[in-house]
Amino acid sequence: MLNEKILATYQTWMDSVKEPELAEELQSMRGDDARIEDAFYRDLEFGTAGLRGVLGAGTNRMNVYTVGRAAQGLANYVTQHFPEAERSIAISYDSRINSELFARASAGIFAANGIKAYIYPHLMPVPCLSFATRELHCAAGVMVTASHNPSKYNGYKVYGADGCQITTEAADIVLAEIEKIDSFRDVKRMDFEEGLQSRMISFIGEDIYGAFIAAVHSQTMLLPEDKVDKDVAIVYSPLNGAGLKPVLRTLKESGFTNITVVKEQEQPDGSFPTCPYPNPEIYEAMKLGMEYAERENADLLLATDPDCDRVGIAVRNAQGGYQLLTGNETGMLLLDYICSRRAATGRMPKRPVMVKTIVSIDMAARIARKYGVEVRDVLTGFKFIGEQIGLLEKEGHRSDYIFGFEESYGYLSGTYVRDKDAVDASFLICEMFAWYKTQGKGLLDRLNELYAEYGYCLNKTHSYAFEGASGFEKMQQIMQSFRAPIDSFAGIAITEKLDYMEGLDGLPKSDVIKFRMEGNCSVVIRPSGTEPKMKAYISVSAPDRPAAEAIEQRIADDLQRFFA
Repeated sequence: MLNEKILATYQTWMDSVKEPELAEELQSMRGDDARIEDAFYRDLEFGTAGLRGVLGAGTNRMNVYTVGRAAQGLANYVTQHFPEAERSIAISYDSRINSELFARASAGIFAANGIKAYIYPHLMPVPCLSFATRELHCAAGVMVTASHNPSKYNGYKVYGADGCQITTEAADIVLAEIEKIDSFRDVKRMDFEEGLQSRMISFIGEDIYGAFIAAVHSQTMLLPEDKVDKDVAIVYSPLNGAGLKPVLRTLKESGFTNITVVKEQEQPDGSFPTCPYPNPEIYEAMKLGMEYAERENADLLLATDPDCDRVGIAVRNAQGGYQLLTGNETGMLLLDYICSRRAATGRMPKRPVMVKTIVSIDMAARIARKYGVEVRDVLTGFKFIGEQIGLLEKEGHRSDYIFGFEESYGYLSGTYVRDKDAVDASFLICEMFAWYKTQGKGLLDRLNELYAEYGYCLNKTHSYAFEGASGFEKMQQIMQSFRAPIDSFAGIAITEKLDYMEGLDGLPKSDVIKFRMEGNCSVVIRPSGTEPKMKAYISVSAPDRPAAEAIEQRIADDLQRFFA
């Protein structure tokens, strides 16, 4: 039996929604209490990652009303905290279903509130949004995307004036504004075309896009006199997302012209017909690209996710097949390449800094130590890496930042944006690959050299799905069970438990727990900030891969008792 509040909210939507598709969906819910409850049991949560949810009708869904409410809340925040001359917001969007609709609707809402809206004329990646927000001196930025989620999702990322995703404090203020707003009465709207005519809405020009591409080019680790064979065969897939134009332009202008694009995944398509889960972290999304690589006898496969802030790669192995590299492996390779090339070419700053998340591989710290690079560990989420760049900038040491990465395939080598950048990462991966190939070495060869030098380290991520209202409660219960006294996992003693809900090491409070264990092993537990999932990150150090995999499997099996 539905409670009265959910039923009343459902009826309000039935009476107020005008869009035929949403109205039809609401009608189809009649008599189905479970569907109504799932669509209306809460407002779609707004946090530091903005909004993210399933497309459809309801307060717990992504639609023009929930997006409009968020846009109005952001408009209120900007109006209250910025002088009139500084009130502008940059907007971009990816290939997802309704992304352009939500982006243009947001532009109209900002314009109706007296806020200048700058919007890209066509889909553009996350890094282009971060760059435009900074270059145009905007008070905020909006990226309409659900990143690598399945096609039924969309989302709404909000950025601060610094080009980072908004801080926890700013998100709380925006949320407080959102909670005051009635989706049907309080949202100011302006037609998009009217906004263009009144010049309250403007398209972001080619000059900004061209400046972004130039900034990516500036990240090269090569000198003009370096002799590198760039005629390496590359297969690239944008996974039907926003990466096609910026990635291809960057690579081709850098001399990489032997590129084959995966035809079925080339053009923007929010239904993602050949990769229902368009995430370069998983084999299913990379499978078609690897088939292309084998057919084209390619040296390297690159795939960027729909909003082009993550990149995954596969390389040929000794058996002639193709092996996917993890985000940690690619991150270590890039870190080592950047450090070694900067050291060799005299471009290492006096106090170099690299930043990684607490769930990313610990071996990165050993690599950094060799080159005298300071390692800063931050909470999960690239916004915290961007914040560290901002802190260095305030201290007058922005150039000390040389690299940041997270295990979930996000990388950034420069300070021109403040979020992960798969355009930059794709460029550096290709350059690194060509550099080593010129020396008769593959990326797997270099990775094995790193393991021989620093010891083998294995990191694996396990995800556990919990859908709906009951799933949300279950995740909270599981986190409490991990906060209870625990002595060991798989018989390996826990030596320290770090509960980041207490705000450790100067980091913001976060629902994350890290267990340090004997033998340089660790387990990190956290609910996903963007999906109805919990994640366990297991790190194991061992003499070799088989030994590490055996230990990791034991720990993973033992963790099942908490998630059952």
